[in-house]
Amino acid sequence: MKRFFSVFTTVFLVVNILGAQEIKKHKIAIFTPLYLDSAFDAAGNFRYEKTGARFTNAGLDFYYGAQLAIDSLQKRGAPLEIFIADSRGKESINFQLEKPELSDVAMIIAQTNASETKLLAETALRKKIPFISASFPNDAGVDDNPYFVILNTTLKAHAEGIYRFLQKYHNLDKIIVFRKPGTQEDLLKSYFTDISKSTASTPLNIKFVDIKTDYVPQTLAIHLDSTKRNVVVAGSLDEAFASKLTQTLSGLNGKYPIRVIGMPTWENYSFNKAHDLEIIYTNPFNYDRSSGLVTTLSNEYSKTMAVKPSDLFFRGYETTLRFALLLLDTDKDVASNLPRKGNTVFTQFDIQPVFKDEAKMSLDYFENKHLYFVKIFGTVKNILY
Repeated sequence: MKRFFSVFTTVFLVVNILGAQEIKKHKIAIFTPLYLDSAFDAAGNFRYEKTGARFTNAGLDFYYGAQLAIDSLQKRGAPLEIFIADSRGKESINFQLEKPELSDVAMIIAQTNASETKLLAETALRKKIPFISASFPNDAGVDDNPYFVILNTTLKAHAEGIYRFLQKYHNLDKIIVFRKPGTQEDLLKSYFTDISKSTASTPLNIKFVDIKTDYVPQTLAIHLDSTKRNVVVAGSLDEAFASKLTQTLSGLNGKYPIRVIGMPTWENYSFNKAHDLEIIYTNPFNYDRSSGLVTTLSNEYSKTMAVKPSDLFFRGYETTLRFALLLLDTDKDVASNLPRKGNTVFTQFDIQPVFKDEAKMSLDYFENKHLYFVKIFGTVKNILY
């Protein structure tokens, strides 16, 4: 309860502390799912004193990271007024956006789901202000919106990055995509197929193989080559699929040289049962736990929360700090400066315009296109580039 109540009382202090200055300030609205109305009853009592409220953890971590970034900006004397809003409270997002104090907001930063992403993107377009989507890896059906920014790279962009990686390092190897039936799996396959048709370089020879859940090692082995390296791409984001695939390939790795290319969802998976298998996956973010700043922030987090921080804590910190500084640097011209490099906190973002229909050439949104390729072998994890 102490952890939650600390957040509950602090949410409203952000505005008051930064709003005490009389100079002209830029306003930023940060939306994150705190579930304050669900976690507390009408008398202000915490409903989950005995069981805890794990459903609040992601929003709290993002909030606390943003709060530490706000503290850093405050120490610099940054002319900002930052509003923290609960996206899962009794007041709807639309209702909160209509409040007088947000009438001239200059930027929106949010940790959202699909419907919230679309709503905030529409608001950004109407107000002509940037909306930085910090967590949702999808365009939510948004198009023709030059104010919408996706930081958590979409699956299509991951597929594009993986395809370029295979072209650069494995064009002469045997490439197999093992996949299971499914809508998302079909979408991923279509991305690779479309890239093969449009690439300016020589298209890759990729073999797609559908496998059922009850497959045995021989099911995979008949598609592998013992005389050359086999690059196996996991054609599904499903965790159970990833676990069984890597364990099975690990048992075949002695006879068939194998390198596995995984999906962006693999960041927090455990591959203890595939310790002798080389695994590579993509991640648009990089939080080096050995760096000085990450260590300092982690210690600050642990003092308050008594546990280790999740990646969303660092996401809240770097998104708030980087884009608040961009707003200060560019004043009202921030939208046209979204692709600008600089103000790096942890991640080397590469924010590029996206055109869904190249014939139409209408800018649909901006997206972070930079991917880190993370390699795991045994107990060692490092970034290839």
